[in-house]
Amino acid sequence: MSAAKDDKVSKIHSDYSKQKQDQQLKQQKRRRGLYRRLSLFFCLALVFGILMGKTLLDQRAILQEKEDRKEVVAQELAKLKKEQQRLEEEIVKLNDDDYIAKIARRDYFMSEEDEIIFNMPDDSSSDSSSY
Repeated sequence: MSAAKDDKVSKIHSDYSKQKQDQQLKQQKRRRGLYRRLSLFFCLALVFGILMGKTLLDQRAILQEKEDRKEVVAQELAKLKKEQQRLEEEIVKLNDDDYIAKIARRDYFMSEEDEIIFNMPDDSSSDSSSY
């Protein structure tokens, strides 16, 4: 029915109506171009945001691995410092002749003159064997 009405109304072919139609077409093209540019911009912003988020997560994971490694290395360093201190004390003790003599008597059963060495079993082994 509306199509029948449109047929009855004739269009005015004037310069003014032609300008208005051209202006409307131009405005539609501009709007379409604006929507395309905005959609492209938002797509690029989304891709950039995703890449930034992925990079941030990757860096956080790498940082966590490095912190874990740092803790392990710090523990190892503390252990090595204790070992170094023990070895330095051992060096100082080994420069003492009395300490060397004590070790020789204990480990190699060396004795001084007129000294008798008795090898006694440990208390823990004698308790278990007596039953």
